[in-house]
Amino acid sequence: MSGEGGGRERLCLVTGATGYIGGRLVPELLAAGYRVRCLARTPGKLRDHPWADQVEVVKGDVTDGPSVREALRGADVAYYLVHAIGSGRDWEATDRLAARTFAEQAREAGLRRLVYLGGLTPPEVPEHELSPHLRSRAETGRILLDSGVPTAVLRAAVIIGSGSASFEMLRYLTERLPVMVTPSWVFTRIQPIGVRDVLRYLVGAAALPEDVSRTFDVGGPDIVTYRDMMRCYAEVAALPRRLIVPVPVLTPGLSSHWVGLVTPVPAAIARPLTESLRHEVVCREHDIARYVPDPPGRPVPLTEAIALALRRVQEAQVTTRWSSASPPGAPSDPLPTDPDWAGGSLYTDERELPVDASREALWRVVEGIGGSHGWYSFPLAWAVRGWLDRLVGGVGLRRGRRDPERLRAGDSLDFWRVEEIERGRLLRLRAEMRMPGLGWLEMRVDDDGPGRSRYRQRAVFHPHGLLGQAYWWSVSPFHAVVFGGMARNIARAAARSERTGGTLRPAPGPAPPAGP
Repeated sequence: MSGEGGGRERLCLVTGATGYIGGRLVPELLAAGYRVRCLARTPGKLRDHPWADQVEVVKGDVTDGPSVREALRGADVAYYLVHAIGSGRDWEATDRLAARTFAEQAREAGLRRLVYLGGLTPPEVPEHELSPHLRSRAETGRILLDSGVPTAVLRAAVIIGSGSASFEMLRYLTERLPVMVTPSWVFTRIQPIGVRDVLRYLVGAAALPEDVSRTFDVGGPDIVTYRDMMRCYAEVAALPRRLIVPVPVLTPGLSSHWVGLVTPVPAAIARPLTESLRHEVVCREHDIARYVPDPPGRPVPLTEAIALALRRVQEAQVTTRWSSASPPGAPSDPLPTDPDWAGGSLYTDERELPVDASREALWRVVEGIGGSHGWYSFPLAWAVRGWLDRLVGGVGLRRGRRDPERLRAGDSLDFWRVEEIERGRLLRLRAEMRMPGLGWLEMRVDDDGPGRSRYRQRAVFHPHGLLGQAYWWSVSPFHAVVFGGMARNIARAAARSERTGGTLRPAPGPAPPAGP
């Protein structure tokens, strides 16, 4: 996959390795013989990836010149796979600053090749009339092309792969709505591409000749409408034919809330995606094949790309998801150990119980929490909290899990994120729901004599201002039911699992669906 020249001894810097494409690109580069260095704001999120011990990880941010300069030291190729979509009103300015910073540092470092995955744009639409998402992607590509470093900008429309935001939108809309009242953009022509082909082109771009600096349109062999894609998904998934009724009055804002209501993709991410779907995005050339030849049967047809993605979901073999990277604006502070951290108060709710089960059985329950297993207490309260979070633009409960049994640092888990995991001993989750403060949920497992264990649970909240204080005291009366019930039911589930030979059953009551 590396193209002519191979990857021997060449060093590739990958930004966005905690994200959907970056996390899949790294092992492909390693398999092609490249050395890999990852730039990450939170290196710990990469610790549990199966390839973590084969790469170098450096801490930094693409908007910070010195950290980018250090990350680029000695690199031959750099992959720019980051964006600031949805991070606030000025996210386009943040994208612009990051691209300029990276371009400047790449030029000064004497980098041999820049590779960027951008968005396909219609040639007849002036850039200022594009959706903000596509406009920012186009501007980022132009900044990198103007850097003076040979640059390959791969422009893709909808990427079909297990766990991608586009695929999750398609999957949930089609599976949950046999009859759909849809926006008019369902008739817009698009040229989707399977994630395997995107990765193949990205790896091949590292070996492009030095005199090649340009954009490349990349797409699959099918040109379809979004309605065609939904019907194709229904056919592959053996669902009854969907009735799709387009309605022109659904604005991008209403469309994003509609998508957010039905799918796990929150409105803040759904909006730029749905806004972009109003533009026809079809490849005008396939010049990339001159440098990265397509093997027989590639690029894969849409039907095959959907079938491959769906099989990955059904077999719980999703390596990265759209939610692998923290959502813009999510809290990133580690759990404070000093009670006077940041000069403010820390509120805690602590529970401890003996468990009539081995430490291993208890840990299986702890690591399996969330997703289809639920949260082991007052399901209605968790569901209401998830809905409230969605209403104010948060991620809600429906992100589910990447894997039904195993967690790794950095995984999204409903409206939490795995901040720390010490397998068999500690699981610490950081809250990513909208609230006036920072929150964590910590679960510890210890031995407590032969065949017994001890479960320790701690919820921590650091309030922001008076509103944060009021928030804590308004919900604290429910803690005995929510957190107390959670601890008791986890202990019971572990004891039951021990008796039934390790089989976990979902927590009582409704639970959010398992993530792809």
